[in-house]
Amino acid sequence: MALAERVAAVLPLVGAVATAVALTGAAFFTVAHAGCQQGGRFEQRDGVVEFVGGCVDGSDLPAVPKIENATYELPSDLRKP
Repeated sequence: MALAERVAAVLPLVGAVATAVALTGAAFFTVAHAGCQQGGRFEQRDGVVEFVGGCVDGSDLPAVPKIENATYELPSDLRKP
């Protein structure tokens, strides 16, 4: 009876660890087979760390939609003098 309770208590932990291992393996497999000729690298420039190289170009990313903002009249107490 005590053994069954211990197994029942440890079972969620074992399941969580197995799931973490499976997801980590899937991530490594995906990165290894990404088909990128040059892997990116991180470089520090002027105190800022930037990702340089890699497979993604800025032109590959979707453009930000441009919408016009509505103009609202400011109340007189919020206007600059």
